[in-house]
This record gives sequence, C-alpha cells and structure tokens, in this order.
Amino acid sequence: MTTSSQVKGAALPWSGLLALSATAFVAVLTELLPAGLLPSMAPALGVSESRVGFLVTGYAAASFLAAIPLTAALRGLPRRPVLNGALIGLAVSDALVALSSSYALSFAARLLAGAMGGTLWAMLAGYAARMVPAGLRGRAITIVLAGITLALALGVPAGTALAGAVGWRAAFAALAGCAVALVGWVRWRVPAFPGEPPHARVPFLKAAARPGIRPVLSVTLFLLLGHQVMYTYLAPFARHAGFGGGRTGLLLAVFGAATVAGIWVTGVLVDRRPRATLLTALALFAAVLLVLGRYAGTPAVLVGSVALWGMAFGGAPTLIQTALVNASGPADAEVATSLQTTVYNTGVAAGSLAGGLALDRLGAAALPWTALPLVSAALVVVALGRRHAFPGSRPGVGRDRPSGQPSSSVVTPKTRSRA
Repeated sequence: MTTSSQVKGAALPWSGLLALSATAFVAVLTELLPAGLLPSMAPALGVSESRVGFLVTGYAAASFLAAIPLTAALRGLPRRPVLNGALIGLAVSDALVALSSSYALSFAARLLAGAMGGTLWAMLAGYAARMVPAGLRGRAITIVLAGITLALALGVPAGTALAGAVGWRAAFAALAGCAVALVGWVRWRVPAFPGEPPHARVPFLKAAARPGIRPVLSVTLFLLLGHQVMYTYLAPFARHAGFGGGRTGLLLAVFGAATVAGIWVTGVLVDRRPRATLLTALALFAAVLLVLGRYAGTPAVLVGSVALWGMAFGGAPTLIQTALVNASGPADAEVATSLQTTVYNTGVAAGSLAGGLALDRLGAAALPWTALPLVSAALVVVALGRRHAFPGSRPGVGRDRPSGQPSSSVVTPKTRSRA
C-alpha cells in the first residue's frame, strides 16, 4: 500500500500538533521571560539589570551553537525520547533558575535551556510534517509555530504579570511544571518515529547544497535582519514619530495581536497558495517600511502600519519553514531546520546590531530605510526561487524525499498503534 493511499482522507491530528505547539510556547517563554523580570531578578542575584539581560543572550548563544552539533549527534535516536529529553532539560533549567541565588548558576542553567531550545527548534517543524500527508503539511506547521506567536503576544505578558503577583521564582517554577506536564502529553499523543539509520543520513553540507535550501535560508536571514532592525528599536522610533510617553506598549500589543491574525490567514492559504502568500507578506512588509519612512509622524498611520507589519511578519516564518521542509523532505527536515536555527539567530543578532549602529549614527528616522533593502532582498529571492525553493504549486507526496529515496512515513491510527 502506498503512502498516499494510506493517508487519503486523513484529518489533522490536533492533539499531537497542539502538544508540539505548546512545546514551542514553553521554549519561547523560557527564552524571553527574564527580559520582563529584570527589576525583580537583579537584586535577588546581586547583579545589574543589564547582566540579567545577558540571561536571554546566553540562551540565544547556546541555541545558536548547539543546534547543528546536537542535531547531528542525536539523529540516530528515536525521536519522541529526544523531544521529551529536551523538555526535561528545559524543566531542569527553569527549576534551577527558580531556586538559584547565584548569577553564575543561573547563567549556566540558561545555557542548558538554550541548548535544549536549539534541539527543539530543529525538530518541531519536521515532526509536524511527518505526522500528516503532504497536502496538510503547511497547516500542521502553522499550528505548531503558532505557539511562538502566542508566547510573544500572550505568554510573556502573562508570565510577567504572574511574577508581579507571586514572585519571579514562582513564575519560573510554574514554567518548569508546564514543561514536565508536556512530557506526559507528548508521550500520550505525539507519535513515535524511529531515528535515522546511518546509511540514510544525509551529511549536513550535502543537505545545505540541495536545490532550494540555500534560497530559503537566505530569505530567513534577510527577513530577520530587516525585522530586527525595526523591532528592536521600536521604542526610539516611536518617540521620533511623536508617539512616545509610554505608548510603546500599545504598539507592541497591536503588533502581537496582528501576528495572531497573520498566523490565521497563513493557515488558510499555506497549503493552497504558499508562494503567492509569501510574496504578498514580504511585499506588504516592504510597503509598510516605505510608509514608516515617510509618514510615521501621523499617529493613525504609525499604528496602522505596525498592525500591517505584524500581520505580514506573523505568517512569514511559517511560510518559510514550510518551504524549507518541502525542499528538504520531512525525513531530512531536522538537518535543514538546524541550519535555519543558526541562520535565524544570526539574523536576530546582526539585525539588532545593524539597527543599533543606524540609530547611533543616523538617528531613528533611518531605521525603516535601513530595513527596507533587507526585506526587499528577501522578496527578490522568493520571486527568483520559483523552481526549487518557492514553487507555485502545492507539494505532492512524491516530493517528500529526493529522487531515489523512499518516501517518509505518515502517521495513521494503524501506524500509531504499532509505534
């Protein structure tokens, strides 16, 4: 029986996908929660607020450094135990931070969390893709990556509010408890997949050279560079536009709500018109930067532009991730996604640096014009990448692996019971 006949008429495995989405939520919240707790954590750890901020930097650096080597080392192991092992690592890290009064111990715990986070990011999209037929792949990835958006829009503010009510240590302890609970959910509802046997493992360099991979990674880099130039320094740009006075929080709330809308729209279109949807999102982002560069001084224009920016950016990462999985095939998605994790973190760091240099040397007015060429470059790469990276047609089952390799399995009730 062929894979396509097995999955004909299959529905989305909602419980398993939501477990993966909750995993993404917990990982992002673990990464970013210290940023909202600087004033309360600094006295308890005996350091300045800037050094508490380095707890976020340490997480990102560890994720950047660990994604590729850990993915390579763990490829041969059964996937569900690896997923649960990373969740246990997050739980241990959050518990250590909750109990620690030592900055050094807290920083070491954050490095552990970052390594676990890098492992998770390399797994989640590929795991989702293997759980569904090719025609539902984009929607499955959208559901999983929605956990990131919800963590940014709701989780971080809620975690900060919880810390204000019961203390920052209790907030980290609650986060550790959530990670432990997720281990049970994953064990119950997420299917077991085998590790990759040695003869089937594609070397990282060979995977990176596969047609379509490098354009997708390039779009990831250009988009994150442009986004971080603006997002990191939204507060000084808002002040420059006459929208200061503590109203930056309103802009961030508008952005967060709009990203949720962008995720929803992407979920509807990603499996039917992935190329056109991504081109539209990037073109909209570029147009927003033009408007911000010329007319941001009008409050209604500024708020509306931020909303459109959030909607465009909210869906773009899912569209890019889906393109990457389609280009690599679900069986090799972890290799490709680990490369993307490294590129993603590079874009975050370099975009923040570029925005800071532009702000210091040219002023806040230069930020949209600094970001515009980068987002435009991403748009051009997508427009030129029609053959391999960003095809116009919906992917078929036959594209799950390169020619000559067996098609990856898709979970059905029958295969789940055997797993």
